[in-house]
Amino acid sequence: MSAGIGSRSAGTAPRVLVVDGSKVVRQLITRVLKAELPEAELVGCGSGAEARELIEQGPFDFITIALRLPDMDGLELARHVRESAQAYVPIVVVSGDVDTRLHKRTLGEHVTDYFDKSLGFQALADFIRGYVRPEDTAEGTVLYVEDSRVVALATRRMLEKIGLTVRHVVSVEDALAMLETDRAQGNIGADVVLTDVSLKGELTGGDLLERIRTQFGYGKGQLPVLVMTGDENPANQAALLKAGANDLVEKPVEEKLLVTKLLFQLRVARHLRTRGAEA
Repeated sequence: MSAGIGSRSAGTAPRVLVVDGSKVVRQLITRVLKAELPEAELVGCGSGAEARELIEQGPFDFITIALRLPDMDGLELARHVRESAQAYVPIVVVSGDVDTRLHKRTLGEHVTDYFDKSLGFQALADFIRGYVRPEDTAEGTVLYVEDSRVVALATRRMLEKIGLTVRHVVSVEDALAMLETDRAQGNIGADVVLTDVSLKGELTGGDLLERIRTQFGYGKGQLPVLVMTGDENPANQAALLKAGANDLVEKPVEEKLLVTKLLFQLRVARHLRTRGAEA
């Protein structure tokens, strides 16, 4: 298991790995990212084998992968990242045929999210900026599920400090009741859900995730779900992603990382909703 990915200290320049078989595409992506994210270190490569070597040599904060690589499928590389990483790193598929793969449910649980290349690389830069250079302030409502009063108080202060509205409940049962009431009124009730896995009561954060995706039918773009977990087992983390979690935050939670991931999910959701409205 690699010691690199995700182990970087706060304050270091973000590193972005761009994996695409086309040299022209890599140059286009890196050129835009350099202009939009001048503080980031951008590394590009053209094959899965090259990417694996680079990943073993040092950590990355964000990885973009084309679905089709000269020597392997992009999802095979994503799986390798998940299996070799000691901490979670966002992996975004950048491709022109993502929608087809999504409809066939073949993207798998190793990919954090996707980006349609037809939207343009300027939009991609904006997409990635939300993670590697988050806003100082934000708008949105967070449905927060946490049964520890001490943890909840600290986290609420953390989120409200940047302008987010927090609706805090202590159990999955309370969260479901709130979502049901909101739905009856014609609203989703939140822009993002933040939940712990282990909670008091009969239901877990995993159960909440499952109900949101199936019972309520809210997709990843409609209601992002960010799951906090102290379980370092890759299989269990993968199961949460497969069940529909947009992203994971490992416990103990580090403030900058949590805020960054929340803002990223809010940004992605706004992006997907805009796409849906335009369509």
